[in-house]
Amino acid sequence: MAHEHKLEIFKGLVKFKSNTQKIWGGVLALLSFITIVEVVLGIIKPESLMGYVFGMKALNWIFIILTIVKAYYITWDFMHMRDETPGLRRAVVWTAIFLILYLVFILLQEGGYVFRVYDNGYIKRDF
Repeated sequence: MAHEHKLEIFKGLVKFKSNTQKIWGGVLALLSFITIVEVVLGIIKPESLMGYVFGMKALNWIFIILTIVKAYYITWDFMHMRDETPGLRRAVVWTAIFLILYLVFILLQEGGYVFRVYDNGYIKRDF
């Protein structure tokens, strides 16, 4: 049984005539815009974003947040999560977000430990 895909984005603000037009028009535009912002910030590296927030530079937090937004939107449109039941959407999206945040936490913890080992010499940590 075939069903129609929702052809609007941004909570119905922009509507498209076909799914192909939505992908090329809306999804590509949004993902390209976010990627351009990431690239420009990576090249310019504004001094105002070099301050530390929760143990990491604010610029790095912006990159992480924008990457999660892109991953969410790709899941939302290309996996057609907007057309699924709310329970399945939550199970897929929340699990992915949790795992990404957990990976970021592990990388930050281990990266900090490796940095301190190289910076201060041998460090033993009791867990």
